[in-house]
Amino acid sequence: MNEKKADPIIETKDMTIRFGGHVAVDHVNLRIEPFVLKSIIGPNGAGKTTLFNLMTGQYRPTEGNVFLKGKDITRLNAVERTRLGLGRSFQLTNIFPLLTVIENVRVAIQSRKGFGLNFWRNYLHFSEVEDEAYSILQDVLLEEKWAVLASALTHGEQRKLEIAILLALEPEILFLDEPTAGMGQEEVPAILEILQKIKETESRTMLLVEHKMDMIMTLSDTIAVLQEGRLIADGDPVKISESDAVQCAYLGGGAKRE
Repeated sequence: MNEKKADPIIETKDMTIRFGGHVAVDHVNLRIEPFVLKSIIGPNGAGKTTLFNLMTGQYRPTEGNVFLKGKDITRLNAVERTRLGLGRSFQLTNIFPLLTVIENVRVAIQSRKGFGLNFWRNYLHFSEVEDEAYSILQDVLLEEKWAVLASALTHGEQRKLEIAILLALEPEILFLDEPTAGMGQEEVPAILEILQKIKETESRTMLLVEHKMDMIMTLSDTIAVLQEGRLIADGDPVKISESDAVQCAYLGGGAKRE
């Protein structure tokens, strides 16, 4: 297994955002080391998705900073942060419904390689891109659906496709915001399998917001816990599960969707 580095790949310092008089994220200091899977949990309204938005550039903080490999990226927007290697999924599925499954992935590869519209017209001359797209579909258990319109997929399959699109962009850091949101219980194990496989490659850092605690405890190297916008605990799954503060704030309080 890769040796964990002392320096964080991404870090927040005193990260704070206010909406009017409401403090949604309150001076959060979070360090994420390379090649770990870190989960962020907390009760309804704790600020988990808001923190994701601050780290990935959808929101600008009221106070504080975010650093990527030691570089202050606070003033960079979401597109600029994507170019630096941040990949983000959302609670709502974000795909191209009128393209086929493999076309969705191929467009992401084209974007990464900078081929543009001219490449779109001549994609059949670039079989390596088609092969790469199919390989990614195999990684997310969608290879048999390669020719199906994305709109015809089940909700769970669309979530898999969204992960495939992210992988096609080759981000260093994957931000996964409730990847099992809206799924039936029977669909969840497939997502768990996909994330476990990504983790085992030891090639990406992963941040996960999720409410399914069995999934969190199975996948996570470390877990950060938010309550009312504040970071109240940060450690390995055993430490977090044994924390009285966490039990009171979250685990024993009945999790709700944020």
